[in-house]
Amino acid sequence: MISAILLAAGQSKRMNDENKLIKNIKGLPLIKHSIINILESSVDELIIITGYQSKKLEKTINKNKKIKIVFNNQFKTGMSSSIKIGLKNLSKKTKAFFICLGDMPMVNKNIYNQLIKYVDSKEIIIPNYNKKHGNPILFSISMKDKIMNIKGDVGAKELIEKNKDKILNLEINDQGIIKNYNFVSDFID
Repeated sequence: MISAILLAAGQSKRMNDENKLIKNIKGLPLIKHSIINILESSVDELIIITGYQSKKLEKTINKNKKIKIVFNNQFKTGMSSSIKIGLKNLSKKTKAFFICLGDMPMVNKNIYNQLIKYVDSKEIIIPNYNKKHGNPILFSISMKDKIMNIKGDVGAKELIEKNKDKILNLEINDQGIIKNYNFVSDFID
């Protein structure tokens, strides 16, 4: 089973109290683009971690048997708390999991499926565009305990630095893996 943890708890601090994940982009809330892309891929389970303005965000999410919504009551402490809650909610059958960012609408189903093809090759599979690391990152379940020890608002960057021998850098010919909400105008055009 392949799972995806979609981080959607952030406070959108640079957005003047407006939650960027519920802003309409191409007629849909930003978060829905990420959800649709994941659900259209070969991912078996989607765990959406909410926090800031969770009720507003949850109203934008359609019910689906693959989706589990989990509220992170510690969302103000940073991204690592959301990742850990996602890990605690993985199916017992999960063999690998993505850590996905809710503000990356250009990561399409083909990107997820390309990464999944390499699931058995290394413990960490990182998509790259022109040799630049992107998202989402696919982790083997064997990395779960190490990820549970991360802290703060930097995600798994330090863990990745310390485990270079476990990484497959996979070149993906799609700049969607490096473009977040700040580049959404590229997505709209």
